[in-house]
Amino acid sequence: MNTYFDNKFGKKLRGVNLGSWLVIEKWMVPSLFDGLQATDETSYCVELGACAKHTLKHHWNTFITRADFAWIAQTGINAVRIPIGHWLFGPDYPYHRAYGEYAHPFVTGGTDILDRAFGWAEEFGLHVVLDLHAAPGCQNGFDHGGIKDICEWHTKEEYINYSLLVLERLAERYHTRPALHAIAVLNEPRWDIPTDLLKKYYTDAYYRIRNYCKPEEVAVVFNDGFRPYTEYTGFFTEPEFSNVVFDIHRYQCFVREDIDLDIYGHIQKTVVDWKNEADEINRDRGLWTYAGEWSLGINLKEVSLWADGPFNHALQGMDDFQTTVAYRAYAAAQLATFEKYLGWFFWSYKSETTPAWCFREGVNRGWLPDRFL
Repeated sequence: MNTYFDNKFGKKLRGVNLGSWLVIEKWMVPSLFDGLQATDETSYCVELGACAKHTLKHHWNTFITRADFAWIAQTGINAVRIPIGHWLFGPDYPYHRAYGEYAHPFVTGGTDILDRAFGWAEEFGLHVVLDLHAAPGCQNGFDHGGIKDICEWHTKEEYINYSLLVLERLAERYHTRPALHAIAVLNEPRWDIPTDLLKKYYTDAYYRIRNYCKPEEVAVVFNDGFRPYTEYTGFFTEPEFSNVVFDIHRYQCFVREDIDLDIYGHIQKTVVDWKNEADEINRDRGLWTYAGEWSLGINLKEVSLWADGPFNHALQGMDDFQTTVAYRAYAAAQLATFEKYLGWFFWSYKSETTPAWCFREGVNRGWLPDRFL
């Protein structure tokens, strides 16, 4: 076994998300959606029908490759977070009316790609965090949840139970792989899903994963669900639970008060408000937190193809040099703050048209460091 993977418990992670690979997002890969009405993976597969198999498998094989894993490792990044959909293991998932005439619209074969990803991760010494990004019925109503504008995951036991089954299957399939570092049980459940329901699901997920994954080997990660960390004070604590990581996502482009900030306001919010928040969360959670998603994006129009303006872009009127300085400062501010946590993951490694959301482009343009050691 590669000694790099020994003693994973409590290891500091500096990572990138492999977004829009096994769960596609239109704003990140618009070329995949050219000429289609589809807005998410569900409507993509329904609209294309049998033709989706060819286009998606080509995407899986070309969007992220062995060369990308090699490049990531070369920078000193030591982890990847891989979003997956509930359909990963094939056609036994619950039906949703968004599927129309198709009982099982999603393309099969994702496990082959994920198996290959583990091989590359182990070849280059990268830790893997698996993330259930899209659950049956959709847990947030966002395109990355699988079905845009629908949030029904919490309304049916069969949706919740199938999510737990997927997590157990992930644990069973990959628990012997040295690169497996953590399993994140649900990405960004919406703020109005009852906290008690989430806590029960998180607890059930913990035990399902622990059927195969030992605490000293694999972490269980749970998301804040867009609510204050204090709602989880005293939750998932030792000695009953071990190696549990709290997951928060931090962006500054989705609410009006952030959209209207200039670059100095963005930096101030990062090094004052988010820094103070990090200190408070660490006191509460005992240093076991990931900033599971963050980016350099401060223009909502880039990330949401459907968002309504106005957009007061913080970099308007700047020349190329000033823009580079601004992005460098914003990146450095976030890194300084998120280094307070057990780990962080930039969203995302790659996108087609949005450099501020593309880790590789950020490194190439000098906005992000070229070494993370």
